[in-house]
Amino acid sequence: MTARFMRGGPAANRRGVYLLPNLFTTGNLLSGFYAMIAVFNADYVFAAAAILVATVFDSLDGRVARLTKTTSKFGVEYDSLADLVSFGVAPGLLIYSWALTNYGRIGWVAAFLFVACGALRLARFNVQVGTVEGRYFVGLPIPAAAGLIAATVLLDDHILRLGAAMKPLLIVVMTYVLAFLMVSNIRYWSFKGVEMHARRPFQVLVAAVLVVMVVTAAPQVMLFALFAAYAASGVVLGPLRAARRKLVPAAGGGAAVVDALDDDLTDREVRSRS
Repeated sequence: MTARFMRGGPAANRRGVYLLPNLFTTGNLLSGFYAMIAVFNADYVFAAAAILVATVFDSLDGRVARLTKTTSKFGVEYDSLADLVSFGVAPGLLIYSWALTNYGRIGWVAAFLFVACGALRLARFNVQVGTVEGRYFVGLPIPAAAGLIAATVLLDDHILRLGAAMKPLLIVVMTYVLAFLMVSNIRYWSFKGVEMHARRPFQVLVAAVLVVMVVTAAPQVMLFALFAAYAASGVVLGPLRAARRKLVPAAGGGAAVVDALDDDLTDREVRSRS
C-alpha cells in the first residue's frame, strides 16, 4: 500500500465541506425532525411552527452559500434531502394526523401524494439547475407548499376552528391542489433577483416596516395570507403574462418587447447602480 493511500486516499476524497451553509441546512433538518416528533405527540401547533422555522433556515442556507461563495454539489444534495424531510414528510404526517385520520385510505393517499409530488419537485429542480431561467421556479416550491399547510394549522388554531366535517374536506382539497401545483409547469417568482444589499427607494423601506408590523400584529392571519397569495400568484400571473404576449404585436420585435417588459425591474436596478 502506498503512502498516498495510507494517508487517507486521493486528495479529492480528503476535501472537506463548507461549514456555515450546511449548518443552516442542518437547522432546517432539525426543525423538520422536531415537527414529526410534535405530530406524534399531537402537538400540531408546535409542529406547524417548526415547519415554518425550517422555511427560514432553508431560505438562508442558499443565500449564505452564495454570499460567502461556498456553494457546492454536496450542499445542493444535502439541502434537497433536508427539504424532503422538513417540507415533504413532516407536512404529510401533519395533515394526516391533524385532519385526515378518519378518512382512511383517502386520507393517507392524499398525504402520500403530497410527499411524492414534493420529492418529484425537488428531483426536477436538481436536474434543471443551470438550464432554466433563474428568476422563476417551475412549479410551486415545496417550502411554500409546506408553509401553507403549516400556516393553515396555525390559522385554524387561532381563529377558524374548523369542525370535524369541514376540516378534512378542506385539507383533502388543499393537499391535492398543492400536490398538482408542485409538479406543474406553472412559473413562480424565485426572488433570486432581489439584492438585499442594493440601494432602494425610501418608500421600499417604509413598506417593509409596515409589512413587518402587520405580520407581528397578526402572525397567524398574515402568514396564511402570504403563503396563499404566493401559491395563487403563479396561477393568476401566468395567464396574465400569456395575454400580454398576445397583445404585443409580433411585428417590430414584439418578443423582444415582452422580454424587455419582463426584465424591466432588473434593468432599473442596473441603471441605478451604474
